[in-house]
Amino acid sequence: MEQFNVHEAKTRLSELLQRVEQGEEFLLARAGKPIAKLSKLEDTGERQPGYLEFEFDKELFDSADDEIQQLFDDSKIFPE
Repeated sequence: MEQFNVHEAKTRLSELLQRVEQGEEFLLARAGKPIAKLSKLEDTGERQPGYLEFEFDKELFDSADDEIQQLFDDSKIFPE
């Protein structure tokens, strides 16, 4: 695994990040002593658009609670 001192890594950061995206890993060192590893992040499992894809039940939206509906109807924010 290639090793870069901090100064060189800062100078070549864009290049190193491109190489990391392609799967390479690097050690970052201070005064020749490795202190960190630069590697591509694995899929974090964070939400992806559409991952909760399902059909909404139209009935849920058409049958609003009367009290909530009244608050919207009487609101100055939503004038008629």
